[in-house]
Amino acid sequence: MGRGRVQLKRIENKTSQQVTFFKRRTGLLKKANEISVLCDAQVALIMFSTKGKLFEFSSAPSMEDILERYERQNHTELTGANTEAQGNWSYEYMKLTAKVQVLERNLRNFVGHDLDPLSVKELQSLEQQLDMSLKRIRTRKNQVMNQSISELHKRARALQDQNSKLAKTKEKEKTVSEHPQRFPETIGIGQCSATFNLTCQPDLLPPQRLVPSLTLRMDGCSGTLQARGSLEFEERGEVQIVPSNNTSLIPAWMLQHLTN
Repeated sequence: MGRGRVQLKRIENKTSQQVTFFKRRTGLLKKANEISVLCDAQVALIMFSTKGKLFEFSSAPSMEDILERYERQNHTELTGANTEAQGNWSYEYMKLTAKVQVLERNLRNFVGHDLDPLSVKELQSLEQQLDMSLKRIRTRKNQVMNQSISELHKRARALQDQNSKLAKTKEKEKTVSEHPQRFPETIGIGQCSATFNLTCQPDLLPPQRLVPSLTLRMDGCSGTLQARGSLEFEERGEVQIVPSNNTSLIPAWMLQHLTN
C-alpha cells in the first residue's frame, strides 16, 4: 500500500523546529548539488534560519557570478518589455495622428477649403454628404419651429380664456352696480334693506293714537339692524313709514314687540 499524503503545518515547538530545519537543510543542499552535477545547471541556494543565520550553496565559483547573471537576465527582460510597450505606443500614436489629419482635411473640405486636390468622384461624394447634412438640419429646424408655434398657440388660448373670465366678472360687477335691488343677497356690495308696514285693525286702535313710523335697514356685512322713523298721530289703523334723519340701533326683541 502507498503512503498517504502528509499534511504540512507549522511546528510550534522551537526545539523541533531547529532539528527539522537542520535535517531538511542538509537534504536540500544535497539535492541542489546533485541537480547541478547531473544536469550541468547553475544553482544558487540561499537560506536564513529562524535566528537569522545564513546558509548558501552555489554551483559556480562564487555566488556573485550567479547573482550578476540573474540581474542581467531580469534587466534584459524588463528592457524588452519596455521596448515592446514603447513600440506599441508609438504605433498607436502614429495611427491616431493619421486619423486626426484625415478628419481635419475632411473638415476643411466641408467648409469649402482645399478642394483643388479632390477628384470628381470625391467632389460628388462630398456634395452628397453636404446634401444629407442640409436635409437633417432643415428637418430639425422645422421641428423646432413647429414646437414653438404650438407653444405660442397654447399660450394664446390660455390668455383668451383668462380674458373671457375677466370680462364676465366685470360684466357681472357692472350689472350689480347698476341694479343693486336685484341682488339683495350679495354681501359686501351693498346693504340689505327691509321696509315693514305695520297694519292694525281700526277697532283695536283708539282715535288719534300716537303711532310710530319706522324704516328698518339690515346691514349685510355686520348683521346690524338699523331703524329710522318718527311719531305720528294716525286715526286709521295703518302705520305709514315716514323717513327721518334720526338713526338708532334697536335690538330684535324691541322689533318683535312693535310687530305684536
